[in-house]
Amino acid sequence: MPADSLVPRPAELSTGAYDGLVLTPSTRIDADHTARGAEMWLRTELAAATGLPLPRGDGQSAQIRLSVDRAAGLGSEGYRLIVDGEGALVVGHDPAGVFYGAQTLRQLLPPAAYRRAPLDPEGRWTLPSVRITDRPRFGWRGCMLDVGRHFMPKHDVLRFVDLLALHKLNVLHLHLTDDQGWRLEIKRYPRLTEAGAWRTESQVGAGSPPAFDGRPHGGFYTQDDIREIVAYAAARHVTVVPEIDVPGHSQAAIAAYPELGEGEPVGVARHWGIIGNVLNVTDTTLEFYRNVFDEVLDLFPGTYVCVGGDECPKEQWRRSETAQRRIREEGLAGEEELQSWFVRHFDGYFAERGRRLLGWDEILEGGLAPGATVMSWRGTEGGIAAARAGHDVVMCPTDTSYLDYRQSGDDGEPVPVGTVLTTADVYAAEPVPAELSEREARRVLGAQVNVWTEHMDTPRAVDYMVFPRLAAFAEAVWSPGPREYGEFLPRLEGHLRRLDVLGVEYRPLSGPLPWQSRPGVAGRPR
Repeated sequence: MPADSLVPRPAELSTGAYDGLVLTPSTRIDADHTARGAEMWLRTELAAATGLPLPRGDGQSAQIRLSVDRAAGLGSEGYRLIVDGEGALVVGHDPAGVFYGAQTLRQLLPPAAYRRAPLDPEGRWTLPSVRITDRPRFGWRGCMLDVGRHFMPKHDVLRFVDLLALHKLNVLHLHLTDDQGWRLEIKRYPRLTEAGAWRTESQVGAGSPPAFDGRPHGGFYTQDDIREIVAYAAARHVTVVPEIDVPGHSQAAIAAYPELGEGEPVGVARHWGIIGNVLNVTDTTLEFYRNVFDEVLDLFPGTYVCVGGDECPKEQWRRSETAQRRIREEGLAGEEELQSWFVRHFDGYFAERGRRLLGWDEILEGGLAPGATVMSWRGTEGGIAAARAGHDVVMCPTDTSYLDYRQSGDDGEPVPVGTVLTTADVYAAEPVPAELSEREARRVLGAQVNVWTEHMDTPRAVDYMVFPRLAAFAEAVWSPGPREYGEFLPRLEGHLRRLDVLGVEYRPLSGPLPWQSRPGVAGRPR
């Protein structure tokens, strides 16, 4: 079964004529110095599940060998895995490729290979005889996790990283700030978390008028928490991209420092939706956020920093003499171009520091910053326009990528928002718009799914909404085409046994169960 349930599907797989490799107390693992990280990870995971010591070998004396070989013709993040009666060999183009080969090797074992302790210390563990050559279709295979609306504790974020790595995804986009909460410690401005990380209650559901739960909510990550998350993810070849949303979706920051806003003092938002309180455009506010980003860049070493730029109402700017004066002084056409001016300011700031600005497709309005990368969420149109203008693009349109959307039309769905987005829909989605030429299509870095958590107040609820759709997405961005859901479904059913062992509370393929109809409630019989 394991070789028939690999997710995502490898580019090339053939089964061998050997009996496979039996893991025993004498089985050793060895790696060259560039593959040591994958070796340590594999030994830790398999030793816990099997109870075998799996000590380090010495070159040819090891039954499992891992190495990097850039001359093997595998391509970035690619690997080759060969298992026969003599041993298992993982060769990667780079350390990431070796790691993904090790992930596939683990999938070749029974689902119990994902346990934290052996169920049967005397059990037999056999790797089937296979030859696999594999590489990803896209370099950006991401998931945006919104911890701004509902805070997710650090240990759950680390678990989420492991689940991304299991599916060979390599970007965790953390949405750290919003109207409803500021989740990142900034030493220079302590009130961002002292005041901005907490709200008195939260909206429940999507009804009008809104209902509220009466429960305070909050939390934030210390800078050491973030360093731990980033290092943990890097060891699994996942890059963490931070998002500090400006100039809209900033009410939590304004609640902490009212001088950043245009209107009267406000509290941290309790309700969802597009909120009219936005940042002002004074030099003081620009300096404030440069100071914030100074600390952000120190915590997140990756290339990209997301500034959001989405859903910024302009009414306060229309009424603001400060904003109108800025428009006149800068020779701008109006409020739309004022937002572009704001974003371009930080594009230059990041470029001076060797980083790149990432933003939602609203940053196209009023003129796109020269070095910006666009996340196309309002359909594919923004991505098409950006690619044709010579900008890099990450595709994440709502109708195929928003995992907060309902998974069926059943009234029992616990989060009945958005349009229906099934696992099959996610699987069938094509990241590269057909309208793009071959040259323009090269601007598509890849794709991501987005997990907005307005209606997910627990990690269990996140599990239910994310899985198994994340597994379908992982194959869409990793595996070469063509894809056929009927071929994928049996492999997914086998893969769900791994998620069972890991305790992932996914939505059953059969549909929601009766007790799952309340917000935040997940779970199923084992």
